Amino acid sequence: MPHLQSDLQAQYMSLVKENAGIIYKVIRLYIDNIEDQKDLYQEIVLQAWHSFTRFDGRSKFSTWLYKVSLNTVLTFRRKNSRIPTDDLEKASGYALPGDKNDDTEMLMMAIKSLGETDRAIVSLHLDGYENEEIAEITGLTKNHVAVKLHRIKQQLTKKLNG
Repeated sequence: MPHLQSDLQAQYMSLVKENAGIIYKVIRLYIDNIEDQKDLYQEIVLQAWHSFTRFDGRSKFSTWLYKVSLNTVLTFRRKNSRIPTDDLEKASGYALPGDKNDDTEMLMMAIKSLGETDRAIVSLHLDGYENEEIAEITGLTKNHVAVKLHRIKQQLTKKLNG
């Protein structure tokens, strides 16, 4: 039995390593404080491990991990209301690895100014998730996701074009 546990653990760690970018992205979309980001990464890995035996493979691991990450981050934010939710000055420091472009930085600032659900939807969309997968992660219907995406794109266009 210990051998099965170590195999499961090795499989889990391999999947987390392959998909670590998802965890970092979700954290940085919602949390500005570096220490909180580090703590949350560990918390997400722990929460995902506790739930891993319930991962049934009906969705991609990345979709499942995104949902665990998002739920963990949003729970953290609710418990720690001292964290500012729409501080655009702090958002200007947000960048993904390899992003060095002013347009990208402005887009990330605009995304961070959206509400929690809209931020998650547009982030998933930009990561290439289909509306059906976004619906599964967010708990919305596929049609509702499509409508929200249309409205979010309009909001972002307005914010970016002044």
